[in-house]
Amino acid sequence: MKPTSGDAVEVEDRHPQDRLRRTLSLTDATLLCVASVIGSGIFLAPGAIADLLPHPGLVLSVWLAGGALSLAGALANAELGAMYPHAGGDYVYLREAFHPAAGFMVGWLTFFAIYVGTIGTLATGFAGAFSHFVPLSPDGELTLALGMTVAMSALNYAGVRAGAGFNNLTTVIKISGLIAFVFFGLLLGTGHVENFSPLVSRASEVPLTQFGLALSPVLFSYLGWNAAVYVASEIRDPKRNVPRALFLGLALCTAIYLLVNAVYLYAVPAASQRGVSNMGEAAAAALFGPLGGTLVAAFVLASILGTLNATILVGPRIAYAMAIDGRFFGGVDRVHATFDTPHVAIVVQCVASIAILLVLRSFQSNLDFTTFGILLATMADTAALYALRIRQPDRVRPYRAWGYPWVPALYFVGNAGIALVMLHGRPRECAIALLVAATGVPFYLFFARRGAGRRGAGAG
Repeated sequence: MKPTSGDAVEVEDRHPQDRLRRTLSLTDATLLCVASVIGSGIFLAPGAIADLLPHPGLVLSVWLAGGALSLAGALANAELGAMYPHAGGDYVYLREAFHPAAGFMVGWLTFFAIYVGTIGTLATGFAGAFSHFVPLSPDGELTLALGMTVAMSALNYAGVRAGAGFNNLTTVIKISGLIAFVFFGLLLGTGHVENFSPLVSRASEVPLTQFGLALSPVLFSYLGWNAAVYVASEIRDPKRNVPRALFLGLALCTAIYLLVNAVYLYAVPAASQRGVSNMGEAAAAALFGPLGGTLVAAFVLASILGTLNATILVGPRIAYAMAIDGRFFGGVDRVHATFDTPHVAIVVQCVASIAILLVLRSFQSNLDFTTFGILLATMADTAALYALRIRQPDRVRPYRAWGYPWVPALYFVGNAGIALVMLHGRPRECAIALLVAATGVPFYLFFARRGAGRRGAGAG
C-alpha cells in the first residue's frame, strides 16, 4: 500500500529471505571500516602522489581533500544505510530509489570492479612488499598474489566470526603500530622540520589536473569507509550502529593518514618521495636506520593482509543480496549450513579476483581500474539519496544526512570532476571498468527474464 502524506513508514529490518545472522557489534563494524581503509595505500601510494604533487602543502592537502570527500559520502551513506539496513549496500539503495535495473548495474560494478579490483590491488601490493624479504620475479609475485587471495577467501568461507576476529586483531595491531610510528618518528627519529617548507607558496604552480590525478590513489586509500553498509544485515542494532561505524571509522582513518604523511614529510622531502614504491619503509629507514625500514616492511605486510581479509569479507554480501532478489547466478544466495556464510558468493568473488589479477597484473593498473569504479558507484549512491528524499519523503530516516542538499551535491560534482580527469589521464583502466559495467546489461536482461518466467510458471 502506498503511504499517504504525513504517514511515517518504517523500513523492513532485513530482506525476508536473508538468512545471515546479526553477529557483528559496533566495535566489529567500526574496525571493519578501519581495516577496509588502512591497508596498502598509505604505504604504497605516497610515491605516486609525490610524483604528481612534489610539494609538502599539496601532499597534505590532497589527503585532507580525500578525507573530506569521503566524509561527504559517509553522510549520504549513513542516511541510506540506516534506512535500509540490508546486505548489499548501494545495490539496495539504487534498486529502491530508481529501478531494479539501476540497482543491478551498480551492484554489478561494485562487486566486479570495486571489490574484485581492490582484492587484486591489495594482493599485488602484498606480493610487492613481500619482495623486500624474498626477492621474487614478476611471475613469482603474481603467484603469491593469487595464493593470498585463495587463502583469505578460505578463511572467510569458514565463518564470519573467524573473518571478523582476524580483522579485529590485525586492525588493533595496525592502529597501534601506526600510532607508535608517528610518536617515535617525531620524538626520536632523524628528520627535518625544513622539509615542510614551503608549505603553501608555489603550490599554484602545480596544474589542477595533477591534483585530480593524485586524488586517484588517495581515494583508493580511503576505499572501504562504507564497508559497514554492505554487512548491515549482520550488524546488531544497524539503524544506530551503521552511521556510527561509518563516522568513527572514517574520522580515525583521516587522522592517522594526515599524521603518517606528516611523518613521511619529516623524514623525506616531498620531492625525494617521487617514485618511491614503499614510503613507509623508506621513511622508517630515514628515521631509524635499516632495521627500522625492515620492521616497517614487515608491518606493511600485516597491514595489507588485514585489509585484504576485510575486503574479502565484505564483497560477497553484494552478490548475495542480488542473488536473494533472483538477479544473480543460481546458488549464490546459499548460506553455509555450518559456517553461516554466503559461501558460494565467496567462491565467485575469489574466481573473479583471480581473473582480474591475470589480466591487470600490476598494482598501479589495478588501483586506477578500481578507483574509477569507486567514483561511478559513489556518484550513483548520491543520486539515490536525492531520489529517495523526493520519492519516499515519509520513509523513517533514523539518521538524516547533514548539509543536505549542498554537501551531497559538492560530493557528486567533486567525484565527477575526478572521473573526467581520470578518463583523460588513465584511459585504459577507465575503459576496462566501463567494459566491466557494460557486461552487466545482458546478464540483467537474462536474470530479469528468468525471474519473469518463474513468476509466470508459478501463476500458471
